[in-house]
Amino acid sequence: MTKQVEFLFDFGSPYTYLAYHQLPRIAKARNSAILWTPILLGGIFQATGNRSPIEVPAKGRYSMLDLQRWANTYNVHMTMNPHFPINTLHLMRGAVAMQMRSDEEFQRYLAAIFNAMFEAPRNLNLPNEVGEVLRNNGIDPELFVGLVGDQAIKDRLKENTTKAVERGVFGAPTFFVGDQMFWGQDRLQFVDDALT
Repeated sequence: MTKQVEFLFDFGSPYTYLAYHQLPRIAKARNSAILWTPILLGGIFQATGNRSPIEVPAKGRYSMLDLQRWANTYNVHMTMNPHFPINTLHLMRGAVAMQMRSDEEFQRYLAAIFNAMFEAPRNLNLPNEVGEVLRNNGIDPELFVGLVGDQAIKDRLKENTTKAVERGVFGAPTFFVGDQMFWGQDRLQFVDDALT
């Protein structure tokens, strides 16, 4: 039976961006499947009383250094988005929508949004910027607007987020291998061990 790692993610987390680049390599090496679970990090924070490191000045300054160290370690290009923080509500609804359409569209969408968030940063708070990113990656912006307004999509994202909180999730990225929870991209070695 193929093992599975569940990846709970939100585009607004720079540490999730780092994990996005590493987890597929780990899963492939361990012949494991990834279950991608879009969540709304703002909803997680609200429900758990947690908050972004950027809101704590000293921690925010350190996080910028830490992120660059990890990016260098992983040999991943990373540029902190100058428009941060980005409201990811529509982006995460888009992830749910694309995932429900097809794996190919979902993976293309993930690559496009992560690129526009942390590789070649765009102001994804602006609908026209999001539209241009989508169009440049072969995704119809008008289709996207219709999908993210669909009640079933909204409900699925809420459900993913509520279930995550019920399982003890308080931040992103979070991973589950069976019942074991791992929080943070710096716990990927533990994820790897759990899949071995």
